[in-house]
Amino acid sequence: MQHSIEHLLHINATIYEVYEAINKVENLRQWYTTNVEENPDKTKTFKWGEMFLITKCSEIENEKITWEFIDSSMPIKSLYMSYELDENEGKTRVRFTYGNFDEKSDFFANQNFSSAKYLESLRQFCQTGIGEAFGSDNYRC
Repeated sequence: MQHSIEHLLHINATIYEVYEAINKVENLRQWYTTNVEENPDKTKTFKWGEMFLITKCSEIENEKITWEFIDSSMPIKSLYMSYELDENEGKTRVRFTYGNFDEKSDFFANQNFSSAKYLESLRQFCQTGIGEAFGSDNYRC
């Protein structure tokens, strides 16, 4: 049985602004991790200290972004994250899914907490221009 982490949040910013925050490397560095690069093959490499993750990105402009995990130093190679965006009462609604976990374990619980923390950082970045990316002065452990 496969398990997924799901979060729903609203951001007081346009769909375009939220989409750009999730899609553009320079914006990801503001709310996710300061060490992210776009590779020549259009994959993205994210780093948190010694840990790394390489993702293949697929997108529907201003609607959905999916990161398929293709390599990692963590046990998450078959996982994915998706961000579905739509407008709701003047805000952007984000439906976040982090899927394909084999079991609900301590690792699953930790990833659930970390996902929520980074989603709040995304919200803060979109609404104030200041996020809490890993490696930034604003990062909370």
